[in-house]
Amino acid sequence: MYGTIWALIPPVVAIVLALITKEVYSSLFVGIVVGALFVTGFNPVGALNTMVNDGFIASMADGWNAGIFMFLVLLGIMVALVNAAGGSAAFGRWAAKHVHTRGGASLATFALGAMLFVDDYFNCLTTGSVMRTVTDSQRMSREKLAYHIDATAAPICMIAPISSWAAAVSATAQDLDTGITGIQLFIQAIPYNFYSLMTIVFIITLSLMNFDYGPMAAAQLRAYQTGELGNLSPVEQPKESKASLWDMLIPVVVLIVSCICGMMYVGGFWDDASLIDAFANTDASVGLPWGAIIALLFSAAYLMIRRVISFKEVSECIVKGFNAMVPALLILTFALTLKNMTGALGADVYVAGLVEGAADSLFSMLPAIIFLVAIGLAFSTGTSWGTFGILIPIVLPVFKNNPDLLMIGISACLAGAVCGDHCSPISDTTIMASAGANVNHIAHVTTQLPYALTVAAISFVLYIVAGFVRNAVVCLALGAVITVATLFVIRKITLKKA
Repeated sequence: MYGTIWALIPPVVAIVLALITKEVYSSLFVGIVVGALFVTGFNPVGALNTMVNDGFIASMADGWNAGIFMFLVLLGIMVALVNAAGGSAAFGRWAAKHVHTRGGASLATFALGAMLFVDDYFNCLTTGSVMRTVTDSQRMSREKLAYHIDATAAPICMIAPISSWAAAVSATAQDLDTGITGIQLFIQAIPYNFYSLMTIVFIITLSLMNFDYGPMAAAQLRAYQTGELGNLSPVEQPKESKASLWDMLIPVVVLIVSCICGMMYVGGFWDDASLIDAFANTDASVGLPWGAIIALLFSAAYLMIRRVISFKEVSECIVKGFNAMVPALLILTFALTLKNMTGALGADVYVAGLVEGAADSLFSMLPAIIFLVAIGLAFSTGTSWGTFGILIPIVLPVFKNNPDLLMIGISACLAGAVCGDHCSPISDTTIMASAGANVNHIAHVTTQLPYALTVAAISFVLYIVAGFVRNAVVCLALGAVITVATLFVIRKITLKKA
């Protein structure tokens, strides 16, 4: 079964079950069991050993995963702290005076998400916690909030030169024989990252047109008519507090600055490394917890000095914040374990064979093919980083003697990885977006899928065009026109049906 299509069966089983049962925990566990049985040749004892040692323990013991788990817990505590102090309520009161429509709330959420480009996990939880009050006041469904969070996480990080994603891509391509550095390759590929760029056009246009379609329209109508926003836990009523807008903004700004500085420190910026080299060599799983600890300690001290929260309440927020992250941590652990099973079955070998087999024929169509392969792999495994980690070393040699197509091919790989990750119910960023919006995970997946697939279809067309035209400006202009026109057509069809 190694290196064959069977390697993709376990995640497919988990995804199908999740979509059918609307229950993600048991679905992921069944996928893990199927993967372990495949790995061990259906030996029950061996499968149990593989699940425990090579699956759950390996995923939790991995240094990267442990750092991300720690970062999530610290963010959960930070959110609980700011909420308990009344900072979120103060921000909501301020926003209510300035944001008066759903479209305005959508654009504000998009703007904040775009500014938090340093890391997708950081983006998901911070944007969600800050914007809930604003979107709730406009009766925007939590499903729509989750979409905005998810769409401004990975897609934005993938086109931000200073981000953990830029570091991951540059590290993957750094030692390959391309003649340029990994970070240069990342930057030059940005104009052809059609999925990320068209997602931005899509969100802005959708917000300005102020309409929705598919399952998202039903969720939005429910929220508007009944006030049922779709949140998992009841919306807490803010207590009377003398907290001001600054009690929200200062902790968030300190969190952003300290996380950036933490990543720069880990990357060696204060050891004479340049800014670009520091982000290229950083380890987000270490730098982000550094920043979160500094921000948490500062925020606790600042809010206590302001007398908007007591030391006892700060202590209670530690437990409360951790508890709030337990569902996300559990899903993330299951998802990472499933990825270990998929890796043990040789999914990378199978996908490599597909791409190399298509390299000799339809050469100008290859970027579009790479885009589809990357979507399928990222969707099935739930990892964009793993996807481009597998595909970049395969794609680069294919275009080594054709520099015109090199950047298009790399961009197709990166865009497809983001798209598949964006759609997948077992993706860590999809899980984090659900946690950030405090919404049912499967509800988030099913409502955002039509939106993501719409942008994916447009991007596929653009990669076909790019393979022959090979001009980023022409392709981006065409993509913007197609995206806007598509939304106008969808709205017209939707209104007719109504």
